[in-house]
Amino acid sequence: MKSVSTHVLDIHRGRPAAGVPVALEKKEGDVFAPVRRAETDADGRVKELVPEGELTSGTYRVTFDTGAYFAAQGVEGFYPEASVVFVVRDAAAHYHVPLLLSAHGYSTYRGS
Repeated sequence: MKSVSTHVLDIHRGRPAAGVPVALEKKEGDVFAPVRRAETDADGRVKELVPEGELTSGTYRVTFDTGAYFAAQGVEGFYPEASVVFVVRDAAAHYHVPLLLSAHGYSTYRGS
């Protein structure tokens, strides 16, 4: 699958973060333009933020609405959102952008 996907894990609760609103944008000139909005499934995943065959090279930003997620959990989080900017150089490749999340921090990496 040649696309962009994500997986959010709530490391405080030790389980996938279901119901996290996710927005993917692509940089066009000096601004980011919307590509797709989604929400993580019961396993904390969005399997396809860009449909296969529609990914193009460029700079992208994926933003996780962590504030909405923590509010739904009854938790006061420190970061209302987490944004990750990354570069797609090979549009034929798969880009997996996971987020490890807690109420007071987050981490990301390029997954497989």
